[in-house]
Amino acid sequence: MAFLKDKCIRVPLSERIISACEPFSCGNKDLDEFFSVDYLGYARQLMGKTYAFLEIANPKEIVCAFTVSNASIFTNHLPNARRKRIGKDVPQQKRDMIYPAVLIGRLGVNSKFMRKHVGTELMDSIKSWFIDDDNKTGCRYLVVDAYNEPAPCEYYLSNGFSFMFSTEEQERQYRNIAGDGPLHTRLMFFDLMQIVTAQ
Repeated sequence: MAFLKDKCIRVPLSERIISACEPFSCGNKDLDEFFSVDYLGYARQLMGKTYAFLEIANPKEIVCAFTVSNASIFTNHLPNARRKRIGKDVPQQKRDMIYPAVLIGRLGVNSKFMRKHVGTELMDSIKSWFIDDDNKTGCRYLVVDAYNEPAPCEYYLSNGFSFMFSTEEQERQYRNIAGDGPLHTRLMFFDLMQIVTAQ
């Protein structure tokens, strides 16, 4: 039985829901602050839409939350090998320098539901949502700017994402980031056609 699918409901995050629910914490101060306060500014400025899954039996509990917005993958600045890898399954007549994508801007699972596969279910839900017939926008890829830490990167890798750049140095050049220390975040992508062709 899938917990999110069978026991939860997805709703747009709102001030009403925040005030009615228990405080949300995923163990990351930046994400906690975003999901309790900052999401509203993003929504008002049309920069991102935030959704939450509430437990049906206990609707005062936010199980997990995520923010999505429109994005694109601009391949003309990517290393040649990466450009070919991203567009390898795109029909020749549809190949372009820009591919439509959805950015997962923020994603967090309530600490109370950690280690129950909720994170994987959430990612599966997002993937399914953007290949659904009722989806309102064309979207070939999911992209994320993941915290450059072992746990977040491993989460996305285990859910089928790949690094946009094989090295941090390539990514630093692409993003015009000065310095030589570790990057704060890493760009990653998932091709939704992997799901479509598997169905």
